[in-house]
This record gives sequence, C-alpha cells and structure tokens, in this order.
Amino acid sequence: MTAGEGAGDRARTALVTGGTGGMGRVIAAKLAADGFDVAVAYAGGVDLADATVKEIARHGRRGAAFAADIADEEATSAVFDAAEDRLGHLDVVVHTAGINRPAALADLDLDDFDQIHRVNVRGSFVVNQQAARRVLEGGSIVNISTSMVAVDVLTRILAKELRGRDITVNAVAPGPTATAAFLSSTSAEEQEQLAAGPPLGRLGRPDDIAGIVSFLVGPAGRWVNGQLVYANGGLA
Repeated sequence: MTAGEGAGDRARTALVTGGTGGMGRVIAAKLAADGFDVAVAYAGGVDLADATVKEIARHGRRGAAFAADIADEEATSAVFDAAEDRLGHLDVVVHTAGINRPAALADLDLDDFDQIHRVNVRGSFVVNQQAARRVLEGGSIVNISTSMVAVDVLTRILAKELRGRDITVNAVAPGPTATAAFLSSTSAEEQEQLAAGPPLGRLGRPDDIAGIVSFLVGPAGRWVNGQLVYANGGLA
C-alpha cells in the first residue's frame, strides 16, 4: 500500500505536532510530498502555521493547522477531533513538539525544569495516548526523542500495547540539527565543535530527519517497530 492509498483509495492523513518548528515543518512538507494530507498542531505564531499549510498545498495535498497546548489533554483531544473532522481519520501521528532550556544542572531554573517536564514528558504522554486511541490499523506513530529517555520508554511500551492492531510505534533521536532554534541558541564556536563530532563532518539537517520519518511511516518501514532510531551522522 502506498502513502496515497488506503481503504476505498482515500488519501492517508497525518498529524504532526510542533508542525511549525524547524524540524516539524520539514517533516510535514515531506509527508505531503509522500502523498499525505497533513494537519499540524502548533504553539507558535499564526504566520508560521499559515506558511506551513501553504507548503503542504504546494505538494498538492490538503493541510490544516490548529493551535494547542499539547500538555493539556482536553486541548490535544480537541486538535485530534479537528484534524479528523477536516482531513479524515488519522493514519500517522508524528510528535515533534518539545522545548529546550540549555543550562547546566546547577544553574537550571526550577520553573524552566517544570516547563520542560510538562511539555516534553507530559506532552509526549498526552499526544501518544490520543494517537493510540485514534490511529487506524496499518498506521504509524513516530516520536522525535532527542535525549528524552522517558519518550524512548513510552515508545517501546506503546508498541507492545498496540499488539494486534498493525500499528508501528518508533522514536527518532536526532543529533545536533541545524534548525533555526538550534542555531539561534548556539554560538558559532559551539556549532563548529558539534559539526566536527560526526564522522560525516556536519550538523544534521531537518530534511535528514524527515527522510527517516518518511521511511518509518511508509511501506518499506513496516517491520521496524518499538525502536529508537539514532539519526546523528554516526555521533558516538
């Protein structure tokens, strides 16, 4: 079954959280290029959301954007409802939404810590809970994990809990990736040092990660399940 096929030859539908961020936006566009209609959930500006929907449309697919606090279960449930109402039942959920507050442990403000936990841990649980309830048979759930061990564990547990429904659940762990947020929060010297780490001698790019997500949710990736895929160019 190709990305554009399904029951009754309907278009397949994906929801991407954090879909206006540097990585989420590229993933949304890649899924549209693969033949998916794509809804994005976002917490940023409306202008970026509109631009993402237009980018989806340039690939000839339907797009929609919905603002939400993904750690709020009612707001997230409402986004899933709206995405299904607008585009149809969900085949794929890609969870990229997350925040980062770079600081040494001794210096990290506890309010920042609480916010990181709320968005990155609770938010991941809420999104995956909704995805588990909504994604159709034959579908996929992908979490962008970075270094969140809780998300990795959640991914493995959910893959087992969805036994018998033909739904794959995987996580992708990128290394340093040249998103706008990363570049704006990292000095040129740090960027150079991080780029020198992988044997490939560069930072990751959002399209590197989008390609892996495309594989995992496509027909060639159906036998990959419950896995954490390191996408870091060989960084040890």
